[in-house]
Amino acid sequence: MTIIELAQAKHAAPILATGPHTLHLMQPHERPRWDAFVRTCPDATFFHLSGWQKVIEESFGIKTWFYYVQQDGQIQGVLPLAQIKSRLFGHSLGAMPFCVYGGVAALTDTARAMLDGAAHALAQELGVGHLEYRGMRRAHPDDPEWQTKELYVTFRKPISGDDEENMTAIPRKQRAMVRKAIKLGLVGEVDDNVDRMFDAYATSVHRLGTPVFPKKYFALLQQVFGDECEVRTITTATGELVASVLSFYWRDEVVPYYGGGTALAREVAGNDFMYWNLMQAASARGCRLFDFGRSKLGTGAYDFKKNWGFTAQSLPYEYKLYRATALPDNNPLNPKYQLFIRMWKRLPLPVANALGPYIVRNLG
Repeated sequence: MTIIELAQAKHAAPILATGPHTLHLMQPHERPRWDAFVRTCPDATFFHLSGWQKVIEESFGIKTWFYYVQQDGQIQGVLPLAQIKSRLFGHSLGAMPFCVYGGVAALTDTARAMLDGAAHALAQELGVGHLEYRGMRRAHPDDPEWQTKELYVTFRKPISGDDEENMTAIPRKQRAMVRKAIKLGLVGEVDDNVDRMFDAYATSVHRLGTPVFPKKYFALLQQVFGDECEVRTITTATGELVASVLSFYWRDEVVPYYGGGTALAREVAGNDFMYWNLMQAASARGCRLFDFGRSKLGTGAYDFKKNWGFTAQSLPYEYKLYRATALPDNNPLNPKYQLFIRMWKRLPLPVANALGPYIVRNLG
């Protein structure tokens, strides 16, 4: 379903329902009907799909609650939640960790209020420090109990079905980098496993001083989401690994989500070619929106995406405090983590890859 069709559906005449709204926790056999709702709900994102429950619980051992509200047997709203409890990074309930978008996706105000109420009750029951929603827009702009802060932005831009139009839309300097990589004969291939992607990704995040996700996590993403999860790897003409990206396909959008490059990538404009190659493939597949994903303000990733001609769109994540007295600040820009980052960069890569999954599961 395209963005236009979803917008039309949102404003279509509603089917008259007379029964009460009721709150439920999704059971394994209900995943198909959950996903059927998510795929047609205008507020929903790829990160509302039921497959995230399996991925997060099996990859990280994290407890999840997938709430939904129904009326007359029809789902009216959903809210996936997960708990992170860490001595180092705090105790939180969020929608959803490891996902850039989240929060309530609902068709009615009643369903939305009931799901908010379920999250509030669960947060109190668990004794968390805070509750977090990761929406693309504020869900509670007039409620003083919900706070937000400026940290993340996303970059989303329409693409066409014509490669030349998409190339021309890239600013001149960035376009030159893409053409350089094309002349060097780089090649894009789709992998049926995550081996090369993990090698490129792990090398890249180690250079940044960031703990790596477990390889099992990426394999589960590919397994659970099937054709909607693609691993695209870039090599030289002789087959040398340059870069790789794991992307999600959702409605008429493509979302490059995890990626990285080897030391060779900078020399041959590998990352530039990787995103261009993905844009070409997504355009041919019928995608008309390229979601470059979340970045923190003031980072190299933020600048890189701006260089492609994308405009930053604020992500006003919302926080409701319970036992915490201040908003969370678990990100690499926090000065208190700088020593850790410098030390992490010095670790041998195999050691960092072994230790990283034990740390990153607590970050979300």
